[in-house]
Amino acid sequence: MTFKFLEKLSQDFSELLNDKKECNVIIQVDKELNKKDFTSHSAILRYRSSYFNKELTNILPDDNHIKTITKPNISAQLFEIIIKYIYCGIIDSENMDARTMYELMIVVNELEFEELSKKLEDYLIESKAAWLRTHFSFVYYHTIFKNYKFKNLKKFCNNIIVKHPNIIFESAEFTTLHESALVSVLKRDDLHMKESEIWDYVIEWGIAQNPMLPRKLEEWSHEDFMTLKATLQQCLPLIRYFHISIQDLIPFYKILDKQLWDDLLKHFIIPDQPVNSIIRPPRLVLAKELIEPVNESFSTIINEEHSAMISSWIDKRTTNYFSSNNPYEFQLILRGSKDGFAPITFWDICHGHANTIVVTKVEGTDEIIGGFNPLAWDKTKEGWVKTNKSFIFSFKEDNIQNSILSKVKKENNALWYSYLKDKYGPNFGYYEFVLNSDVSNFTRDKQNRCWHMGFSGNYKKPIRTTDNGFSIIDYEVFKLVKRSI
Repeated sequence: MTFKFLEKLSQDFSELLNDKKECNVIIQVDKELNKKDFTSHSAILRYRSSYFNKELTNILPDDNHIKTITKPNISAQLFEIIIKYIYCGIIDSENMDARTMYELMIVVNELEFEELSKKLEDYLIESKAAWLRTHFSFVYYHTIFKNYKFKNLKKFCNNIIVKHPNIIFESAEFTTLHESALVSVLKRDDLHMKESEIWDYVIEWGIAQNPMLPRKLEEWSHEDFMTLKATLQQCLPLIRYFHISIQDLIPFYKILDKQLWDDLLKHFIIPDQPVNSIIRPPRLVLAKELIEPVNESFSTIINEEHSAMISSWIDKRTTNYFSSNNPYEFQLILRGSKDGFAPITFWDICHGHANTIVVTKVEGTDEIIGGFNPLAWDKTKEGWVKTNKSFIFSFKEDNIQNSILSKVKKENNALWYSYLKDKYGPNFGYYEFVLNSDVSNFTRDKQNRCWHMGFSGNYKKPIRTTDNGFSIIDYEVFKLVKRSI
C-alpha cells in the first residue's frame, strides 16, 4: 500500500514560498514604474516549467550567485497568482473575473505551464462563454492569431463565426480587428450572412483604418478612394461581388478594378452573358438544424412568448409578434448564475452594448421583472442618461397576458449610471427597477436587492405592487439583434 501526503506536501511548499533564505532567483515583472521583484528557487522553477528551465540555463548569475529573469509584460497581480501556483499547485478562481482569467491563461501558456493553461482554457469556454462572446474580436485575434496552442478556444471561436458572424461584425471592437483576422473570416465559405452585409462591414473596417478620410462620401477625392482600396487590398479579392446588388456596390465602385466593374454591370443587365472575371460561388447557408442560438439554452427566465411580446413593445406594435415572426434574436451576453452576480461584472460584460434587455426572476414567486435600454451601457459614465425609448415591465405567475408595461415618462431621468459601480448595476428611473448590492452579489442575501420603489414619476406606472426590495434567483442580459431576412 502507498501512503500519499500530498496536502501536507503542498502546505510545506507554500511555506517555502515565503522563505527567503535560499532563494537564488529574482523575477522582475510589470513595467518600469510598477516593477516588482519576486524571489524564488531555481530548482523549483526548472522542474515546474520548461520555460524557466531554458531561461535559467541561459542566464549568468551575478556576484551573489543570483539569477534575474525580467518579464515586463506580466503584471504583478498575475504573477502573484502564478508564483502561488508554482509552489502550491492551487488556483483560486472563485473571486477571479473573466478578464483576469483570460490574461492568466495567456501568460501561463507563454510560461509553458501546459496543464494550467489547458484547465483555464476549458474553464473559460464552459463557464465564461458570455464574456468570450462579448469580447469576441479581441479574443479571436489575440488568442487565435497570436497563439495556435489553444485548440479548443479556436474551435469555439470558429463555431461562433460560422453560425453567428454578427458577433464579430457587430462587436464594438470590430474596427480594431487585425487585418489577418478579418481576412481569415472573409475566406470562409460557410458564413451565414448576406454578402451585401459583409461588403458594408468591410468598407466600415477600411474607413476606420483611415481616420483622416472625409466623413461625407460626396467630399471624397480620387486619392481618398485609392487610399481605401490600398487598405483593403487583402480583403477585396475575397468578396463575392456577383451576389451583391449593383445598388449596394455603386457608392464605392471606384475601389474595384475596372474589368470587374464592367463585368458586374454586364452581368446585372444580362445575367447569362459570359464575363471575364471569376464568379465565385455564394457562401454556403448552413442547414437549418445546425443554426442554433449562440446561447444553447436561450434563457432560464423567459421563453419565446415573452421575447415576442417584448419585441412588440420595442417596435410599438398594436398587435403582438408571435414567436414564429419575432424580428429580433435575443443573444445572451450575461447570466448571473454563470458569469457572477457582482455589480461590476454587469458593467464589465455589458459595457458598450446597446439595445439590451435585462430580466430577473424573483425568488419565491413566478414573477419576472425587467427593462429595455436602447442606449449603450457605459461604465465610464455617471449620472442620468436621457432616452424616450426605454421601458420597464413585469410578467406575473408565468402568464404572458398578465403583464405590466411601463414606458418612460421623464426621458431626462430614464436611466441612472451610478458612480458606485461596485454596488449598483442596471438602474431604470429612480429606483423603479434597479439591481443593487452592498456585498458585491445580487442574490439571496438580505443585503442583496433588486429594488422596485413604486411610482416615482420617471416611468408611467409601477411594475410591482409592493415597494420593498426582493431577492432574485437569477438575472440575464440579452442583446437584441435583427434577424436576417
